[in-house]
Amino acid sequence: MAAFSSQHPSANRHDTHSTTTQGGSWSTKRIATLGILCAVGLVTSFIEIPIFPPAPWLSFDPSGVVALVAGFAFGPGTGVLVAVLSWLVHMLFAFNPYGVIMAILSLVSLVAPASAIYWHKLNMRGAITGMVVGSICSTIVCILANLVITPLYTPIAISDVIAMIVPILLPFNLLKVVLISVITALIYKPISKAIAG
Repeated sequence: MAAFSSQHPSANRHDTHSTTTQGGSWSTKRIATLGILCAVGLVTSFIEIPIFPPAPWLSFDPSGVVALVAGFAFGPGTGVLVAVLSWLVHMLFAFNPYGVIMAILSLVSLVAPASAIYWHKLNMRGAITGMVVGSICSTIVCILANLVITPLYTPIAISDVIAMIVPILLPFNLLKVVLISVITALIYKPISKAIAG
């Protein structure tokens, strides 16, 4: 976690729309960087890694790492934008809308609070606090979303979803957000130097 420091890579610390210049216009470099982050997020969203043997149909994809890095580097707005655009493209190809909705809710509920807290306190403590709070929020949102969305898009009854909370949904989602947070902590410093400025 020592990768995080009070010296934030973004030149304009108080800019709430961190992809903009001080005058409010979007810089060419930031637009290009956003495009690259969205592209990487899209590509990694197709990677499916089984991480929880009791539920092999649930998989981990690294797109959350890309979105969280974007949020830490350029602010929560950019992080959320990368998270949404990385998965929204799946809708254009008529992929499973249930999976897309769940993925977007999962990432936004992690990235938004985590990066907002980090941008409020730009140091290691802020990063850790942000990732812990974001992880808790994402886990809760995923469980609630499963209770609402799963019965709508699948033949699984809500009673069955409730029965899966403790043995499957809770541990899987906790493992997923922990992986995203740990990977982000490990790679953020070198990547932020390359993409920010």
